[in-house]
Amino acid sequence: MINIKYKRNQYSEGFSICSLIIAGMFFYWSFNLLTNSLFNWWGYILLLIGFAIVGGQISAVANRSKLRNVVSHEFSTSPNVSVEEISANTGISIKDIRAIILDLKADGRLRGNFSTSTGEAKSMEVLQPKPVQVSKPPVEESNLFCPNCGTPVSRDSAVYCAYCGSKL
Repeated sequence: MINIKYKRNQYSEGFSICSLIIAGMFFYWSFNLLTNSLFNWWGYILLLIGFAIVGGQISAVANRSKLRNVVSHEFSTSPNVSVEEISANTGISIKDIRAIILDLKADGRLRGNFSTSTGEAKSMEVLQPKPVQVSKPPVEESNLFCPNCGTPVSRDSAVYCAYCGSKL
């Protein structure tokens, strides 16, 4: 099992752009103080506060992927489990589980519906992420059709279009 430290509503309220902006302000203030004097201890304190905020945001993002894996594991072991049962099994709040389910569906890792009467999952399927396929460059069709009139060229060795006479 994945070892995570979960706090209530951590998934839906864990990451914040405003926190990164505040951390940037602390970095700006600390660099201004430290450029004037390297022995200004307030600059170091502000720098540590900025690093603590950024570190907290990085751990929130890392924990989000772990929480997604836990919920997808619950659906893979029991496809007809309800949101309340997942919450009881994992300790994750119902609000966060619903947000995780929406994110998993948006990523294409989870497919299925919930029963409107019981709240249990119906035909829930956990999909593995598809490997990234390297596509081949598209075949140029400049030799197949005349660029001037669009007439199909019948021979590969043709230099001029048989219909309009333009150079291929």
